[in-house]
Amino acid sequence: MDISYIINELGEDRENYFNAIAPPIIQTSNFAFKKVDDMRKAFEDEYSTYLYSRGLNPTVDILCMKLAALDNAEDCLVFNSGAAAIFAAVLANVKSGDHIVSVDRPYTWAQKMFNDILPRFNVAVTYIDGTNIENFERAILPNTTLIYLESPNSWDFALQDLKAVAELARAENIITICDNSYCTPLYQRPIEFGIDLVLQSATKYIGGHSDTVAGVLSGSSKMIKRIFDSEYMNIGSGIQPFNAWLLIRGLRTLPARLERISASTRKVVSFLKQHPKVESVIFPFDEDFPQLQLAKQQMQGACGLLSFIMKAEDIHQIETFCESLKHILMAVSWGGHESLIIPRCSSLPASSFDLTNSEHRMLRLYVGLENPDYLIQDLQQAFDHT
Repeated sequence: MDISYIINELGEDRENYFNAIAPPIIQTSNFAFKKVDDMRKAFEDEYSTYLYSRGLNPTVDILCMKLAALDNAEDCLVFNSGAAAIFAAVLANVKSGDHIVSVDRPYTWAQKMFNDILPRFNVAVTYIDGTNIENFERAILPNTTLIYLESPNSWDFALQDLKAVAELARAENIITICDNSYCTPLYQRPIEFGIDLVLQSATKYIGGHSDTVAGVLSGSSKMIKRIFDSEYMNIGSGIQPFNAWLLIRGLRTLPARLERISASTRKVVSFLKQHPKVESVIFPFDEDFPQLQLAKQQMQGACGLLSFIMKAEDIHQIETFCESLKHILMAVSWGGHESLIIPRCSSLPASSFDLTNSEHRMLRLYVGLENPDYLIQDLQQAFDHT
């Protein structure tokens, strides 16, 4: 299915809403019935019709059709945050006594779920270096029911061999989940490698304007319906119609935004690699990236997120650099129109800073839609202050 068709036409039955070019926001909490039998059928299977917008909603349905098609999945659910999508996907596939294998240092709220919530229900998690398939083989136990992946992750961009992990998991009857927030479905489709469930933070590139929060979970119709009937409906974490409409709007420009961001990122990476105050740059499509070959096998491109290590003499030099930036904002997340930066040392007490630990001198930079020369000038003047 052509991407242009998916983004601009799929699910948009314009004759049903006055031939409007933009789909309507069906901002309603509930839906009426004329026959008791129709209402009875809705109660029996809320996934089959519109009853209450905590479940299905027409505006959200348009978005779901597009996102499932982009992932090359049979179906998908859209949540009010990426963390909610993670929670539902994991919770739906574990029970008391089960074991999870996860890549080490996953997204913060996935890790909090693994460390703080699941142990209360007798679910254990083993963290591994996911860059080696043998680590997965060694970590699997007789009660392992789930493998959790994040490829690439959002700091050092470590990859997992998705096809190899999927084949291993399938042979052991284990469900696989992959966080695909870095790539979006335009640059990587884990389902095509055999991954069961794929999630992403739609807050990032799908929305594209830093004005809404959402999460996507894609997979087979059977798995998605099972999650809808239980975790999705019980937690009540579905996206609201207006936010779904914002994401549909964001999808319209997704290919153009990714193309511009990717081109700008290449220029910023080249600048940082030659800068005397930069020790190294970490970016999946850089020639020095240790998993470059795997990245090119699995990914059609790399977007705007990269990390670099500063040659700093103390923590104050890193802080001065960040605070001297005039146009690049210090903030979390990525994928919007604006360029952002996070120093790794902001997540630890200043007294714990270790100059010999390169991770403490790491900064994560997101390249947005600004002119790349504009961003390079901002980076240079900030370096000049250190």
